[in-house]
Amino acid sequence: MKILKTQTLRGPNYWSIRYKKLIVVRLDLETLADTPSNEISGFYDGLVEVLPSLVEHHCSPGHRGGFLDRVRNGTMMGHIVEHVALELQTLAGMPVGFGRTRETATPGVYQVVFEYVDEQAGRYAARAAVRLCQSIIETGTYPPGELEQDLVDLRDFALQSSLGPSTENIVREAEIRGIPWMQLGARALIQLGYGVHQKRIQATLSSRTGILGVELACDKEGTKRVLRDSGVPVPRGTVIYYLDELERAIEDVGGYPIVIKPLDGNHGRGITININSWDLAEDAYDAAKEVSKGVIVERYYTGRDHRVLVVGGKVIAVAERVPAHVVGDGRSTIAELIEETNRDPRRGDGHANILTRIELDRTSWELLERQGYDLDTILEPGEICYLRATANLSTGGIAIDRTDQIHPENIWLCQRVAKIIGLDIAGIDVVTSDISRPLREVDGVIVEVNAAPGFRMHFCPSEGIPRNVAEPVLEMLFPPGTPSRIPILAITGTNGKTTTTRLLAHIVKQTGQTVGYTTTDGIYLGGYLVEKGDTTGPQSAQVILQDPTVEVAVLETARGGILRSGIGFNECDVAIVLNVAADHLGIGDIETVEDLAHLKSVVAETARPNGYAILNADDPLVAGMAERVKAQVAYFSMNPNNELVQTHTQQGGLAAVYENGYLSILKGDWTLRIEQAANVPLTMGGRAPFMIANALAASLAAFAHGINLEDIRTALATFQPSAGQTPGRMNLFNLGEFHAMVDYAHNPHSYEALAGFVQNWPGECIGVIGGPGDRRDEDFVTLGKLSAEMFDRIYVKEDDDNRGRPRGDAAELIRQGIQLANSTVSYETILNETEAINTALDNAPKDSLVVILPESVSRAIELIEARNPKPSVAASPAIEANTTPISSPVAELPQANGQTTHVEAGSEEYVQSGG
Repeated sequence: MKILKTQTLRGPNYWSIRYKKLIVVRLDLETLADTPSNEISGFYDGLVEVLPSLVEHHCSPGHRGGFLDRVRNGTMMGHIVEHVALELQTLAGMPVGFGRTRETATPGVYQVVFEYVDEQAGRYAARAAVRLCQSIIETGTYPPGELEQDLVDLRDFALQSSLGPSTENIVREAEIRGIPWMQLGARALIQLGYGVHQKRIQATLSSRTGILGVELACDKEGTKRVLRDSGVPVPRGTVIYYLDELERAIEDVGGYPIVIKPLDGNHGRGITININSWDLAEDAYDAAKEVSKGVIVERYYTGRDHRVLVVGGKVIAVAERVPAHVVGDGRSTIAELIEETNRDPRRGDGHANILTRIELDRTSWELLERQGYDLDTILEPGEICYLRATANLSTGGIAIDRTDQIHPENIWLCQRVAKIIGLDIAGIDVVTSDISRPLREVDGVIVEVNAAPGFRMHFCPSEGIPRNVAEPVLEMLFPPGTPSRIPILAITGTNGKTTTTRLLAHIVKQTGQTVGYTTTDGIYLGGYLVEKGDTTGPQSAQVILQDPTVEVAVLETARGGILRSGIGFNECDVAIVLNVAADHLGIGDIETVEDLAHLKSVVAETARPNGYAILNADDPLVAGMAERVKAQVAYFSMNPNNELVQTHTQQGGLAAVYENGYLSILKGDWTLRIEQAANVPLTMGGRAPFMIANALAASLAAFAHGINLEDIRTALATFQPSAGQTPGRMNLFNLGEFHAMVDYAHNPHSYEALAGFVQNWPGECIGVIGGPGDRRDEDFVTLGKLSAEMFDRIYVKEDDDNRGRPRGDAAELIRQGIQLANSTVSYETILNETEAINTALDNAPKDSLVVILPESVSRAIELIEARNPKPSVAASPAIEANTTPISSPVAELPQANGQTTHVEAGSEEYVQSGG
């Protein structure tokens, strides 16, 4: 077996809308292509011996052991690799369960799809699964050491990518609340929400956290001084920088016992407490100096260590922190008790686990000595041996919830302290013998105030009630009624995506909102180009959604990005599917138009239940997507008598149609006329039917989103199909004696759409044609046939990048298509695109139209502009349309967003049909 390709999907995808994080492996079974598992000697027994837990996989039989039944009775190796990859991740602590395996059009080559938690671990699991299965096939087993190493490696990947317990807690709460989140590329930043509504967190620092508050909290001595000046009980202490200052500092705080700690340390590093001698004080000073230049010397206060969490000015949770310790059982040594304690599955290394493993250091040995113990000591039953002086969870401590026991005066005091320091999220360390009594009564003190406090002691205490501390964080960042998302309007289809995207963005701009949009030409923010290129994938969508100035996102979403990585958003408000036609077939295992329709339907399926899926009623494959979407459906059609549209609107549905020369919205019995097509520049005077369809889709999407008709009408009138506005989309240039047009048509459907305009041109039509080299042979022949029916003269060229196809091969196939359709048409093969364009322009007769279908739109436009075209192009005569005004009664017309539009009698824009 051999892995040919591995892809990582991170959003809604071809395989699943629900399971967004998937690994897709293209696996060649090679010699096993025709060999099911029951024909491989010893394979079943070897697999069960290595991974007995596979018995929990139900698979298609739907019962425990169902998958192993499939293996025993015979299934293909791709299917087995899928399940093994899932099980390896589960055994490594990353439970996953979704998978699919399908054979491709290439015999013996399978697409193996399975869920992951961490993408590096997922990709590793694919390789390990193939390795494991291959080993069992060849030797009957998989060495236990190899399996254990695989699991260790997988756990390491998970640990390296972990967000940390506090961040994970906030992110999970955001998901529950439907708040989207994403990791940013630096400093462990997490973005919550989209665009202008976004907030950011870094661990438990938030975008509301003030830098002055953080700086003050990090200065422990400065914090004490400010709190002391405000009447808050804090330990007596001082800061020193040299050892010869230590003796005087001890006297200043009142003598022993004392605490020595770093001035700017954290997580308990370098802290020594309950110091009662000069020798211990010297050692403690050295330990603190390893962490910080400055050293704090404080009076030691007896009592229990508590952490009080304040969020948004309110006490949310309280935990008593108990230092790392073991409890005797009368028979085990302290070393054995530590080992037993560390076996707790909740304990692990670092901060990623609920509890941390107990590790011994200098302070541990000192504590043991002070208590009269060593590691071989056997403690009496119930006897406690402390192993750390500080109570941090990061050094092996435990937490006991005390939220319900804190005294109201202490609540008031902690809330006041958080405001004095200036923190929106604060962890306040309190030492007191009894948290249920005011600090002033029991000589309690506030020891520290921490910015970015850890949450795990609160949401998963060792004892007591877990507290949902992430909830108040999200309520602080997004108060009730505050949006976290910006509207997302997504566009897909085979042809017309970029034009429709640009037009829809132009419509939204009329509302005064800042629009971010992505197209095959680039990423645009507020009308400015941010990045040039084909930017229709998920990474480009992320650029828009991460930008804090964007109020509305309009995102062209192409097939390539969906296949490679999935969609860059989980939900959208409006999804447009323009059409589905043969293009890119045979690429990425999309073999049929039906496969392509399934792929593009993913965009429609992401539309929210209260949003809209805008579907082409004239395209059966697109119209059929209505059965799969959870959103409301609205149809557009070039035929006002379309049966589906009529049925839909009779039931109160929303639609847009081209009727009597008008672009019109249909809502129930009402027709809301937007504008005559002849007055919409994009439609070339009403002579470009496919542009009318694009305008219908964009207008309907805007209306469904709640944009008023006047803004839509204004946008349609001011949107020009120019090289600047829509490069490569029917850009018409007046070169005096003749005209030239640049269009990115590159598949049969787009050629047919273009023909609707070209065939109405009064003069001779010349085509400069070609196609991407990775298309099928039959696609090139079809392009040749369609060109012969459309043009009077043809120049056949090829792209600079033939995408692996031999030079001249695509042109020859196009030539064959031309001859099959019309053997008398004049044609010439000039492979170089620049030469072909210049030849066509040099030889264009008067009143002709030269249609250039280039690989490089920008180059074609530059070649034309070098000939100094006239600055404006007069529109060709529009198709005659019935523009007779039709009166309507006064009415309140409901819009898609629930608002109403008042219509006066005699209005020329609104027509009521029916009784």
